[in-house]
Amino acid sequence: MFAVSRNASLWRMLGVCSAAMAIALCAASSLLADTATADPTDIPAVKWMGKSAPNPDAEAKTEAEMKPYTEKVPGTTLEFDMVPIPGGTFTLGSPDDEDGRKDDEGPQVTVEIEPFWMGKHEVTWDEYETWSFKLDIQRRKLKSEEPTPWDTIADVIARPTSPYTDMTFGMGKEKRPAICMTQYAARMYCKWLTAKTGRYYRLPTEAEWEYAARAGSKAAYSFGDDPEGLDDHGWYFDNADDSYHPVGQKKPNAWGLHDMHGNVAEWVLDLYRKDGYKDLASAAQPCRSPLVPAPADEEFSRIVRGGSWDSDAEECRSASRMVSDPDWKMQDPQIPQSIWYLTDATFVGFRVVRPLRTPTEEEAKLYEPEPEVRAEYKKAQGGKE
Repeated sequence: MFAVSRNASLWRMLGVCSAAMAIALCAASSLLADTATADPTDIPAVKWMGKSAPNPDAEAKTEAEMKPYTEKVPGTTLEFDMVPIPGGTFTLGSPDDEDGRKDDEGPQVTVEIEPFWMGKHEVTWDEYETWSFKLDIQRRKLKSEEPTPWDTIADVIARPTSPYTDMTFGMGKEKRPAICMTQYAARMYCKWLTAKTGRYYRLPTEAEWEYAARAGSKAAYSFGDDPEGLDDHGWYFDNADDSYHPVGQKKPNAWGLHDMHGNVAEWVLDLYRKDGYKDLASAAQPCRSPLVPAPADEEFSRIVRGGSWDSDAEECRSASRMVSDPDWKMQDPQIPQSIWYLTDATFVGFRVVRPLRTPTEEEAKLYEPEPEVRAEYKKAQGGKE
């Protein structure tokens, strides 16, 4: 079943009131205290988001006001760039005569996308490990600094157990994309980032990802149909020398996004269904902001996009789809196997998006980590995480 957003004019814009920071934090604390779980990890972020961290370039109420901005994560030294993606309509999937096309890339569907910002690059190790290793908390303690208002909730967002091996598998970390995380972990990182900044971050939907990758192009790649051009735009099997590479070394697409073709494949929110596009095509066109929600009990069959350093050129096309598989966790020695790591997915990472329109609570439940996953894992671990 496809969850499709209604006309934007019907949605009430959510977000925090313009009250003082202390009031916003007190409201969030009161909410958590009155909630049975008292854990913001399991509560949609729109219910506890505080006032946004100061960043004038990140502020926009309309698409016309959107601009590129650099996110400076409070309480850390992290910075990353976000690029505005205009709303619009495009054709999802590939035509029957596209070289390398697979059956699950069609039939083509007309899709309408709301405006959003997208990470200029894939999330890097220094960004990801600040969350996963609690480096922000350690830094604050070493510098004897008080928590920022945004740390209040971010500090208690769930974080992964320690990795059981070098998750780079010898490929290095500096300026390189983080890899080997589950979709669940990537979604939890986005939730932490939301808490740290007061701006709503999440993974893209599959349709949003392809729309951004195409950047207005109808060709097989954002730069055209000839795969020879891929050498200038992405790292893939023929030029990557069996490894991923620092982000941003190849040419960006027309909307300023780097590495949408190759380097590492990227998590999107959707559950894979081979005939999913047929279901979309049977609905009224254009289909608005489609999403195939992934139920908590289906750990795999989730989609990654864009191809990787280990992919052939045709697998890096804008319409190409890859599906997660239990083999991606084959070397995981833990019992039960981790909800955080995919030891064998050395080719999978992610990038973040931030929608212009803050989602409703019901939408946020589809975008954020499923509480049942963590609850079942803790139960199997005897209450530990």
